Amino acid sequence: MTGHKQPYYITTPIYYVNDKPHIGHAYTTLACDVLARFKRLDGYDVMFLTGTDEHGQKVDKSAATKGIDPQSFTDQVSQNFRDLAVHMNYSNDDFIRTTEERHKKACQALWNKLLEKGEIYLGSYDGWYSVRDEAFYGEKELIEKDGEKVAPTGAPVEWVSEPSYFFKLSTWGDRLLKFYDDNPDFIAPQSRRNEVISFVKGGMRDLSVSRTSFKWGVPVPGDEDHVMYVWLDALTNYLTAIGYPDADPAKLEKFWPADLHMVGKDILRFHAVYWPAFLLAADIAPPKRVFAHGWWTNEGQKISKSLGNVIDPYDLTDRYGLDQTRYFLLREVPFGNDGDFSHRSMVNRMNSELANDLGNMCQRVLSMIHKNCDASVPTAGAFTDADQVILGKAYGMLDTVRPLFDAQAFHKGIEAIWELVGDANRYVDEMAPWGLKKTDPARMETVLYVLAEVIRHVGILVQPLMPASAAKILDQLVLAADQRGFEKLGPDHALASGTELPKPEGIFPRYVETEDEGEKA
Repeated sequence: MTGHKQPYYITTPIYYVNDKPHIGHAYTTLACDVLARFKRLDGYDVMFLTGTDEHGQKVDKSAATKGIDPQSFTDQVSQNFRDLAVHMNYSNDDFIRTTEERHKKACQALWNKLLEKGEIYLGSYDGWYSVRDEAFYGEKELIEKDGEKVAPTGAPVEWVSEPSYFFKLSTWGDRLLKFYDDNPDFIAPQSRRNEVISFVKGGMRDLSVSRTSFKWGVPVPGDEDHVMYVWLDALTNYLTAIGYPDADPAKLEKFWPADLHMVGKDILRFHAVYWPAFLLAADIAPPKRVFAHGWWTNEGQKISKSLGNVIDPYDLTDRYGLDQTRYFLLREVPFGNDGDFSHRSMVNRMNSELANDLGNMCQRVLSMIHKNCDASVPTAGAFTDADQVILGKAYGMLDTVRPLFDAQAFHKGIEAIWELVGDANRYVDEMAPWGLKKTDPARMETVLYVLAEVIRHVGILVQPLMPASAAKILDQLVLAADQRGFEKLGPDHALASGTELPKPEGIFPRYVETEDEGEKA
């Protein structure tokens, strides 16, 4: 690709500000961060967006409970999400807030477009609404709990009767089904795609897209008694951030349609049904893909505030380390499935996969080089078949990992890299360079050179997942900043013999449990 890098636009959902960030928020943004970093290293021009969703009745009520105005309330809570992004070392290019002027302008532009197309009409809404879910529910969707009607999520519902604008969602069923058919990768994983298709086939009613019973939202243009339904407002953020409608036409043309909206499975319907319908109705192309991941439990229990077992990302990183936490969250569970957080699995993975497999391999090899090769990159002789096999695997690893990451199968991509690490550990044991030192020093140098090249490849490939730890590995090979992109993988950019190397330092300390942790576990 000359001159113009291929654009890649990835988004997290914008997080609802009625609460402080927890592991679910950290997990979604982490997956996007890893993919964004991967794509940048792979030569793409990446736009990675996250932010906060700050309107709606729930925020209005939370602010009132705290006795402050909604804007001051959202200023405080939105900052918590910005702080988390910095703490977790996320590389987002923008952070959007739905209370910004640029966003209000984008929402009103989309509204006017839908109105002009005859897709919105004024009527009155009578039905069940859940403030907690910010969602309308049909009578048939409600369930009985302790003699009360509640939403399928268990949230309380109230009967609402007020004037409302409606979006003609009922007319979009067949067009959406055709769109899903024409774009088989639009919704992933497959199980979620099936859910959405069966929901749309079940028939859809027109969607209420405005409210008059409160004021905390984007005013409906030309009818200020109404504010826009929070989901029409929230989803538009993905367009706002790239300059819709006319703030930055070049950026909009470059990055839209988005390559990937990453969401939790609880908000899939809004992203895979309502959003493409709004966009198609406004003559805007829908995003290329929506991926809905699963939820975490804590030591086998559902996470809930009432159980007091909410997992705070700050606690995890303080206790286990930042890169260790990033590694565990994407390695532990097939991405898309639900996963269980357990202290025992976290410690096992840290100690076996990070400290032993990768950390120990780097330490052993670099220490032998330091001691036996004048503290510089060894000189390689002719490669044997065994050398060629492991080097070939290292050189081909990007081709193995790329399609897995493109399919959001992060766990499989990480597994493939760790297979290479396992092969390298076996290769060290089989070649026994410590023995070759006396019998065949030239062969010892070749073996250590092969291992240093494998470490270079692993170091470059784990940068998206563990940026700080990868940098430590690559620093120990004295790799310049411009030698760390994926285009430097392979034999053409192999380590230069004779390059002086620093004294190696450990990268992943073993996690040693304190006595009370041992008892708890």
